[in-house]
Order: sequence, then C-alpha cells, then structure tokens
Amino acid sequence: MTLTRPPAVAGMFYPGNPATLAATVDQLLADAPASAMTQPKALIVPHAGYIYSGSTAAMAYAALAPWHSTIRRVILLGPTHRVAVDGFALPKSDVFATPLDNIRIDAEAIAQLAEVPGLVFSDHVHAQEHSLEVHLPFLQRVIDDFTLVPIAVGHATPQAIAEVLKLLWGGAETLIVISSDLSHFLTYDVANRVDHDTCQHILQLDTHIEPEQACGAYPVNGLLLAAQQRGLIPQLIHRCNSGDTAGDKQRVVGYASFAFHEPHA
Repeated sequence: MTLTRPPAVAGMFYPGNPATLAATVDQLLADAPASAMTQPKALIVPHAGYIYSGSTAAMAYAALAPWHSTIRRVILLGPTHRVAVDGFALPKSDVFATPLDNIRIDAEAIAQLAEVPGLVFSDHVHAQEHSLEVHLPFLQRVIDDFTLVPIAVGHATPQAIAEVLKLLWGGAETLIVISSDLSHFLTYDVANRVDHDTCQHILQLDTHIEPEQACGAYPVNGLLLAAQQRGLIPQLIHRCNSGDTAGDKQRVVGYASFAFHEPHA
C-alpha cells in the first residue's frame, strides 16, 4: 500500500484549487526577471505564503527552466516549525501529494541515509510542516519529472548536514533546495539592515547564521559548509520582506533567494 503525505497548507499558504494554483505559480514564474545564470547546484528559497514570498521564490525557480529535463531529483531541507527534532526527520510516506499531482519519494536515496546518526523516520514531523510543502508546486511547474528527498531539520550541526548532502550530492540530475526565511517580526527598516547583513554572511559562506537571522539556519549552515568544501560560488538572486509585498511595515518577515554554482559550471 502506498503511503501518501497529503498537503497540509493548501488553501492557506497557496491556492488549494489545482487550476488556480497552477495559474498562480505560472504567473509568478512568468513575472520573474530573466536570468542568465549557469545551472545551480543548490538554492536557498523562502517558504512563506505565496502572497508574501512567492515572488522571491519564483525568481530562484524560474532560473531552473533551462534544466527542466536535466534535474531528476530534488533534495529538500527545511526547518521544523511544529514538532521539535534533534537531528533530521524523513517521512515514512512513499508519496508527497499537492493539489497538482503526487511526487514520488526517492526510496533509493533515503536508503543511503539509513545509517546517518540523528536520523529518524516520522510522518508526524512532516504531517503539518509547511517549510517543505510550499516549494513543491514551484518544482512541479518548473521540472518535468523528479523524485523527492524531503528532510525536516531540527537541531543539527553544519557538519552533520554537510555529511547528508555529501551522500546525496550526485551530478547535474540532483538539485539541493534549502528552505528558509530571514528575520521575523522586526520593523521594516530594522529588518532591512539585519537581513542585508545576514545575506552578506551567507555570501561569505559563514556557517554561523543564527535562527533569529534565518529560521532555516541549521540547514542553511550545513549548505554553506558543503559550499566551502565543494568550492560553490554563491549568488544573491533577490531580497525583500513582507513589507514590500503585503503592506504592513511594523512587523515584517525577511526573504531572500540564493543560487550556488559549481566552479566548473
């Protein structure tokens, strides 16, 4: 029997109607500025509701269009918001569903992680977690066909996360996506200063990003360590906050998208 993880935040973070969702994502992608980058090995992309961070996310995902048939596997890491985890949680599910279609979990890749210290299998951790789910419709509209390795990250060291990424690194067929917003609930001007500083540290591959700077700090730091080890070249695609997209400038959440390129690409 196939175990399916149904969508938890369809109709809240993004449209629940399949046709509306497809049209919304396609419009966000179409509105993204054209990009002339080489194929990214990894992305950092925000995970708020589409009215808040969808445009920033779309700028990263639109850049994948030239490799829509090359990418066949997505390693997706995001922070846990609802269930505390010490280490990593993989789902027991075989499939993640969205209103658009089902995405097959990459059982072969997950088997490679079976001996990783701190790894647990828990559908409970994944059941209500939005940090991974909100990326899936974008990936479905940009990539022809792919399998998914969804990893919910709790408290984990950069070394532990970099080791997971090393096991799953692959070649051009494998894309790594790290899910993270930036600062939370600062005023507009303060958030701009804080987020600008955080982005500079990310571009310097500084593995000491704190959770108050980026809610996905743990997976971000792991990617930054892997980027150091692999010589990846970081690129800031776009930065803004919810005051730019949804109006209220008294309590904003910051967003940024980054691409990381392999040096030979």
